[in-house]
Amino acid sequence: MVEDSDQFYCETCDREVAESEVIRTKTMGSLDPDKWQTFCCPECGNRLQTVFVGEE
Repeated sequence: MVEDSDQFYCETCDREVAESEVIRTKTMGSLDPDKWQTFCCPECGNRLQTVFVGEE
């Protein structure tokens, strides 16, 4: 499915999505939006993964 950290797999579209193509959205709930983002498919909008983007 996901071959490396620069690729995400959309189960809805049945395709690989490059990190450069994803739609980045704010997370829901209590996650800090400065540290976490949700990556979504640019084709269908399906959530691909929530990733840590802040400094540790």
